[in-house]
Amino acid sequence: MFDADVIVIGSGGGGAVAAKELGEAGLKVLVLEAGAWYGNKHWANPNTEHGGDWSSDYKDLDIGIYKKVFNSYENNMNDVVSGAFRFGPADRRRTPWHRIMRQKGDIWQASGVGGTTQHYWSQSPRAFPQAIDQVWPLSYRELIPYYEKAEATLPVQFSPTTPKEELFYYGAKKAGWQLNPTLNVTTPGYRPNPNAILPPNDRLMDPGCSLEELSDMEGCTLRGNCVNGCASGPSVDKIAKRSTLVSYVPLALKTGNVAIRPNSFVIKILTSQDPKEGLRATGVQFRDTWTGEIGELTARTVIMAAGCIETPRLWLNSSLPFNEWVGRGLTNHCFDWVGGVFEEKELMRIMGLPEVYPYVGHTSGARVDIPGTGIFQVSCLSPGLMSFLTYGFSEAGYNALNPPEPGEPWNIRGRVAGPQLKELMRNYSRTMTMLLLTDDETLYRNRVEVDPLLKDEHGPIPIVYYTPSPKTLKRRDQLARYASETLRQAGARQIIRSDTPFGFMLHLESTMRMGYVTDANCEAFQVKRLFIADNSVHFNGIGGPNPTLTTQALATRTAEKIVTEYFS
Repeated sequence: MFDADVIVIGSGGGGAVAAKELGEAGLKVLVLEAGAWYGNKHWANPNTEHGGDWSSDYKDLDIGIYKKVFNSYENNMNDVVSGAFRFGPADRRRTPWHRIMRQKGDIWQASGVGGTTQHYWSQSPRAFPQAIDQVWPLSYRELIPYYEKAEATLPVQFSPTTPKEELFYYGAKKAGWQLNPTLNVTTPGYRPNPNAILPPNDRLMDPGCSLEELSDMEGCTLRGNCVNGCASGPSVDKIAKRSTLVSYVPLALKTGNVAIRPNSFVIKILTSQDPKEGLRATGVQFRDTWTGEIGELTARTVIMAAGCIETPRLWLNSSLPFNEWVGRGLTNHCFDWVGGVFEEKELMRIMGLPEVYPYVGHTSGARVDIPGTGIFQVSCLSPGLMSFLTYGFSEAGYNALNPPEPGEPWNIRGRVAGPQLKELMRNYSRTMTMLLLTDDETLYRNRVEVDPLLKDEHGPIPIVYYTPSPKTLKRRDQLARYASETLRQAGARQIIRSDTPFGFMLHLESTMRMGYVTDANCEAFQVKRLFIADNSVHFNGIGGPNPTLTTQALATRTAEKIVTEYFS
């Protein structure tokens, strides 16, 4: 007898989607999540007490517990060592789980029910068709119905315009970019971001409605704290920013067929030899992160959705068959960050407003897409995060020691210190920043492997290697120039290029590539009934767009294939 039809490892961007789809198909699904569950009655104090083991009832969701954690304080939420959104155990007094980085940077991921979507920017664009067609083992057209289903479920819609988007559009038009009003981007142009955020609250401009009252109503309050954790909504499943914690997880629980166990780090895939199927997955071994107890669960099918680092790590630590592409081909969109500082009189001339108001609206509401190169998009954060990414996080060192070459489109490149930094930070409210996402080459040398000597409580720890190719760096530089020109055309008097460290890892993809590790249904070539439903199964970096929606579309499709292949 098996404990479940399907075990899903991880409840982030892909795992929660697969669980919901399989539960709706009538299958019994168990989801194991390494981190905490915020907003559930079984874990009233999720960071200080063990709480329960499992939850399978939609009625267990509790908006009061959720809002007690999601308080939007920058450091409390996003500190990578002790924040609520870190990759580590629920007990925040303990250290995060260790990874080894072979380059300067940081891995910005989160554990917990909802995974990294707890703090993601909610941008949900589709892949560029040219990155899929005649490249992946399936066509872009095959993905469209699954994109549409995910977009309707979340839901996804174009972002509203706040002052920073208005200024971005103004600069983009003057720089020569054309409006590209489509979800299927084949030509360069600007457009609003397709975001998984509910429409603005109908009473947002009602002076008789307080901020506290607004936060308890359905709809986005445009308060600009997306990355620090959205807490706007009357119930967990009506929170404005549609992380899988508040979208797919409640829908999974409503099926009555899905149970989720947080604080459960999977350390091994269990397998057996079947006379007909050969080597097949039969379950998992996991560790309770509060007690240290080891448990085992069995299932007819297993889905790995632990992310681009932990999924290959789990394969390697489970001694599954050797495949030279396991962990290989890591892409990361080789980020960069460009900002512009504006004069009040110029903003008044353009918009009739004295500030950019970077803290208003979605974190990112507008973009320029350039298939074959990448994307630059307005991305404004709360003061600490925005200042850090703009002035304090650089591959280039200090600007004062290594100023830009004559003729460069930026005035500052690299880290800023002293009086210059104070002056720039005083101008936070008149600053607009942009995130650059590069069409990254998929290289065998960029990889995740496990250390032969160092272990933690879950086995040999992962080592991450990433060095961008000359072609990727050329594209990245071109995006920085495009972004700088857009800022210049919008009227910026000072332009800062951060030259973000290459090891800044947020959009990790392709470490368990479809066509190399799995077939087109995302089932492992070498282990039957073992599927992958996270970013790692992407064949490449999808041309540069944010990867979450593509993972959700693929997870929807994979769940359908599992039902058809093994449970029809």
